[in-house]
Amino acid sequence: FVFTTAKQDYAKKVLDVLDPRKKLIRHCLSQPDCLCARGCYWKDLSRLGRDLAKTVALDYSTQGFPAQAANWIPVPRWWGDPQDEELLRLAPLLGQLSQAVRTGGREGTG
Repeated sequence: FVFTTAKQDYAKKVLDVLDPRKKLIRHCLSQPDCLCARGCYWKDLSRLGRDLAKTVALDYSTQGFPAQAANWIPVPRWWGDPQDEELLRLAPLLGQLSQAVRTGGREGTG
């Protein structure tokens, strides 16, 4: 999933560049899928239709839905630097989270 506060047409153009063959990104939620309060758009992860106990979001912004703060992993903003390796740095953590979800959080079970 990609979940952005950007307008839908802009998000589509960016995804066309990032995944032109549409093989990596299967779903995109954009501004119409966000909640708007006081002129600010909020990403409500419940809109993904997934179990929030098994859901994390990576974002540079802390403007995710406040009630879901535990689901957010902050990452630095990406400025197009091809040398940026932030997601690679997070791979071990994401792997551990994936294992915890698969085992229901029980250590030593598989």
